[in-house]
Amino acid sequence: MRTAELNAQHNKLIWFIALPILSADLYSSVSYGPESGMTELMKLGPDAKWYIIPITISTVVLLFILIVSYIMGVLAYPNGGGAYAIAKDNFKPRWVSLVASSSLLVDYILTVAVSVSAALEAVSSAYPAVAPYETVLAIFCVFVLLVVNLRGVAESAKIFAWPTIGFMGCMLLLIFTGFFDEFQHGFVQHSTPSFGTVPQGLSVLLILKAFSSACSALTGIETISNAVPIFREPQQKNAIKTYIALGVITSVTLLGFAYHLYVKGIAPNPHNTMLSQLTESYFGHGILYQIIIWFTFVVLILAANSTFTGFSQLAAIVAADGFLPRGLTMRGDRLGYSNGIIALAATASILIIAFQAHTNALIPLYAIGVFLSFSIAQFGLIRRWKRVKGPNWRVKLAINTVGAFVTSIVAVIFAFTKFTSGAWVVLIVIPILIIFSLAINRHYRAVADELRIDLSTFRPKANKVITVVLVSGTHRVVHNTLSFAKGVSEDLIAVYVGFDDQSIHRMEEKWEEWGNPCRLVVLKSKYRSILEPLTRFIHLLEEKQPKSNIQVIIPQFIPKKWWHNLLHNQTALLLRMWLLRNKDVVITTVPYHLRK
Repeated sequence: MRTAELNAQHNKLIWFIALPILSADLYSSVSYGPESGMTELMKLGPDAKWYIIPITISTVVLLFILIVSYIMGVLAYPNGGGAYAIAKDNFKPRWVSLVASSSLLVDYILTVAVSVSAALEAVSSAYPAVAPYETVLAIFCVFVLLVVNLRGVAESAKIFAWPTIGFMGCMLLLIFTGFFDEFQHGFVQHSTPSFGTVPQGLSVLLILKAFSSACSALTGIETISNAVPIFREPQQKNAIKTYIALGVITSVTLLGFAYHLYVKGIAPNPHNTMLSQLTESYFGHGILYQIIIWFTFVVLILAANSTFTGFSQLAAIVAADGFLPRGLTMRGDRLGYSNGIIALAATASILIIAFQAHTNALIPLYAIGVFLSFSIAQFGLIRRWKRVKGPNWRVKLAINTVGAFVTSIVAVIFAFTKFTSGAWVVLIVIPILIIFSLAINRHYRAVADELRIDLSTFRPKANKVITVVLVSGTHRVVHNTLSFAKGVSEDLIAVYVGFDDQSIHRMEEKWEEWGNPCRLVVLKSKYRSILEPLTRFIHLLEEKQPKSNIQVIIPQFIPKKWWHNLLHNQTALLLRMWLLRNKDVVITTVPYHLRK
């Protein structure tokens, strides 16, 4: 037992190994977060370039508040506490937890679409020839991620730390190179915009739009809070260390990156990302430029990849609670939630096609869901501290109160400023998901109520079974089917449906010649339909023997080659579908495999 515990502990992660593994989603978004904010201000001209500094500082302050707030979540839920788990634990109305789950599921879908689109834009900035094929290549990347996640990954998760470490190194190299360049050429250069000028047309609404777009760099914070169980003991302390380290390195990167963009006076360009422009200004198109671009591509794809696990696991948890289709709880051969993985890839691909893999076009839809779930998590923690109390609960309550207030304000800002730019889609989709989830739950509860029995009074009893065998003639397939039927039932009726008197008379003669293997009932169809007379016959049996079960046995021959199916009608399949839908009968198919 002791050895097993030591092995389990050995397989868990030290905080500085967990940091790059769990930070891909959050840290990779620094490559497009500041650019998304500045894109909103570019119509005001060069005088608006300096706003990247206050906008980024505001983003970093919000990041600090979120991290401190989620550290409270780690303390409250040492086994992992995402927004759905917190809401489920602290709010009795289930629709509150469904708001959290629906928001996160939408955010996961958008994370894949945005991350893959940003990855392709990074590559097309370095290689303009790729630009016309961005959408196709983005769909291809999603398909590759789908295949990888369906097959599972046998290697250790630690392998995925290296691309994030490489990207962190690239960004820090870029920042230090920028300071070296500024020591040489001055911290105010000829391209540096004047600081503090107020351009014409600037409004509070426009500033809020820019701020909300820049906040797209803050998605993925919940990952560490969800993953507390993967840390080595002491798990909570290691998770908190990871949060602090992630906050520091992300803040340094955002501030350093934004400052150098300001000094160089770099503006958003639809055909060349701001990261690519800044890197090019320091390194040209040399080997370092190529390394940074490709590390950016890989880490963004990795961020999208990590979302597949998060989406499918959350969907499976919600489905297990009875609010999404139970098929989402089914694991594939590789132990992944295959249906959830496929659903995520399909919906993300639709978004990529709809928005032509343009990151800035997708950003207005992004982050509303995640900030909504942030807010619910903070309000849930407030209720928990009031209920549970514990050491320093007032301090924790105060922290989460500030977090709830700030995240709610940001969610409202995002919804208001981005409404006409596409946010209305998300604000409609989330309520539809909630209504859909509640309808699914009502269905499952209704089915459970209908199927529930009193074990003290209900006992299985043997019912009489009337077996109906459909025959189309006297041949090997019918012989095979009748042989099976005689082995399972004594009350056997063969039913033949004829379309004219001649075929019926011929069948009766053949049956008598065969020795009348069982009772034969012939039915005549006026409209060359098997379904109508068969349905009437079953209805007649139900009326005569209401307490009996009726079993319909359908013979079916299976062609040797798949394309041979095109040469035969699919009567057996049609009959099965019709009877299952319209009659309370047992249906058995007896296959006969053709040799030629």
